[in-house]
Amino acid sequence: MSETEEAATYDFDEAFQERIATMMVRDTTFALRANDLIQPEYFTTEATQNIMRVVQEHLKVYRTAPDISLMPMLIKDAVNAKRIRKDTVPEIRDLLKRIMHGTTANPGFVMDRVSDFAKHQAMEHAILDSVGLLEKGEFAKIAERMKSALAVGDVNDGEDYDYFKEIESRTKQREDIAAGKVVKTGITSGYSAIDAHLYHAGWGRKELSCVMGPAKSGKSLSLGDFCKNASLAGYNVLYVSLEVAKEIISNRIDAALSSTMMNELHKHPDDVKTAIQKAEAGAGIFKLQDRPSGTMKPSHLQRMIEKYRAEGIIFDLIAVDYADIMASEYRSDDLRENLRTIYIDLRALAHEYNVAMLTATQTNRDGAKSVTAKATDVGDDWNKARTVDILIGINATDAEKRAGEARLYWALSRNTEDGFTLRIKQNRQKMQFIEKVLGKE
Repeated sequence: MSETEEAATYDFDEAFQERIATMMVRDTTFALRANDLIQPEYFTTEATQNIMRVVQEHLKVYRTAPDISLMPMLIKDAVNAKRIRKDTVPEIRDLLKRIMHGTTANPGFVMDRVSDFAKHQAMEHAILDSVGLLEKGEFAKIAERMKSALAVGDVNDGEDYDYFKEIESRTKQREDIAAGKVVKTGITSGYSAIDAHLYHAGWGRKELSCVMGPAKSGKSLSLGDFCKNASLAGYNVLYVSLEVAKEIISNRIDAALSSTMMNELHKHPDDVKTAIQKAEAGAGIFKLQDRPSGTMKPSHLQRMIEKYRAEGIIFDLIAVDYADIMASEYRSDDLRENLRTIYIDLRALAHEYNVAMLTATQTNRDGAKSVTAKATDVGDDWNKARTVDILIGINATDAEKRAGEARLYWALSRNTEDGFTLRIKQNRQKMQFIEKVLGKE
C-alpha cells in the first residue's frame, strides 16, 4: 500500500463524519446497519456527538431513523432533559442544516468505510486511555481495552447448521445423555424434583426464567434460595436486589444456611459463622449488589458484569430482584413498552454472556385473589410472559400458609410440560423457601 492510499484509508475527517450523521438521520436501513458499530464519542465535534446520541436513542425505541423533520423536537427534548447543554444548540442547528441538504447517495460505500472508521476511533480511544493505565501499572485493563477495540467492526454471522446432516451428532448427544456421559448445562435450583421439570436440568443458560407471585408471597426469598443453592453447587452467582438491601438478603441466606430463625441470628453468632464458613469450602463465588428501585437499566447490569469479568469473575447465574422495578434504557410514557424492553434486554444479556438469568414479577389483582395464578395473571404486561422461557407461579391459600406450605405452578415453559403444580413445605422463620418438595399435582 502506498503512503497516499494508507493516508486515505484513515482520513476520517469531519466531512466524512458529517456524512455518517447525514445517513443516520435520513436513511433507516443505513442507521440500523451502522448503529451497533459506532459510538457518539467516536465523532470529533460535540454537535455531531449530540446528534448521534439523539439518533441512537430514537433507534433504540422505534427501530427507525428519526427523519430530519423530527430532529428539532428531539433536540429540544434532550435539552429539557439536560442530556444536551443549551449553549451547544446553535452549533447543532447549523449541523442539522447541512444534514438536511447533504447527500445520501452510495450508502453501500459509506457503510463499508464505517467499519474501518469505528475500529480506528476505538483504537485511538483505547490508546489514549491506556496512557493513564500504564502509569498506574494496570496492564490487565490495558489488554482488555485493546482487545475490545480490536473487536470493533468484526462481524460474526455465526455458523450455519445443516438440519438433516446434523442428525448423527444430535443422536450421539442424546445417547451420551441417556448413558450419563453428558451432564446437562442447567444451573441447579438445588432441588432435584424441580430440576427434573426444567429442560436443562436446572435454570437454562442464555435463557430468562421468572418466578411470579403476589406481594409478600416469597419471590425474593425464592431468588435468594435458588442463588444460594447454585453457589453451594460450585457455580458463580450474582444477586442484584432492587428492593431489599444486600445486608437483609445476606441475613436471610445466613438464616437459611445455618437453619437459624431470622430474628435469632444475633443469639447464635458463632454457630452461624461456622455454618457459613463450612459452606464456603466447596462453593462458587457469590456476589450481592443492591440498587435503588427504578434506577438500574439493563446497560448498568451489563457494565456490572463487565467489571467483574475484568476481575476474572465469570458468572453462571444472575438474579435480578426484580425486573419490574428496573428502568428501561429509554423511558417512554407507556409502562408496557418499558417493561417489554427491560425483559427483552435481560434475555439478550443472558444470551450474550452465556448465563442463566433469573428474575421475578408480580401477579395482577385477579391473580393475587386466585387460588392458582395463571400466565394470563401476570401483572402489567402480557409481553413479559411471552419473553421469558419459563414462568413459575408461587401460590398459597391462607390455610396453606398457616401449615407452612405453598404451591409452585408451571404457568409457562418454552421447552417442557407446563400446567402442573409442585407442592412444597416451607420454613419462613428460617428463611427456607423450600424445606421439602411434597409432590406433583
